[in-house]
Amino acid sequence: MLFANPMNSTSHRFDLKTPRGFTLVEIMVVVVIIGLLAALALPAFQRSQRASQNARAINDFRIFVQSFEVYNTQNGSWPADSGAGAIPSGMSGDFKEDSWTANPNTLGGRWNWDQGRAWATAAVSVTGFTVTDAQLLEIDIKLDDGNLTTGFFRKISSTRVSYIIEP
Repeated sequence: MLFANPMNSTSHRFDLKTPRGFTLVEIMVVVVIIGLLAALALPAFQRSQRASQNARAINDFRIFVQSFEVYNTQNGSWPADSGAGAIPSGMSGDFKEDSWTANPNTLGGRWNWDQGRAWATAAVSVTGFTVTDAQLLEIDIKLDDGNLTTGFFRKISSTRVSYIIEP
């Protein structure tokens, strides 16, 4: 604070130097702090999103498998094989059809009913999935035995993963 001439009692003027904005250094510090917070939050968000996708896929598999088992019990046979994304004949109304025909589903591909295949008599599959093997393994751990080559949940090929209902 600067004072005017103290001898002149009629004029006591103060020359206050007030800041007019943020300095470049202050702005850079704020940007760095925001960047660090985002870097810490992003992996947690991605883990949460992945866990949500896995839970949805597991739930969808369970619903579809149960619907096909009920069909088999009521009709004494499995429905005929159908193409990817197509609801098998006779299964309309047995589950939420939007979940079956959604493209892409939570795993990134299309749901498929497989009947009479070399690797399974009956299976619910996803063809053209886009998730990593690590994510498929996380699903397998919760659904089955934690091994993508054995058990009911298997990676059949590089483009197909299946939940085998009847081997």
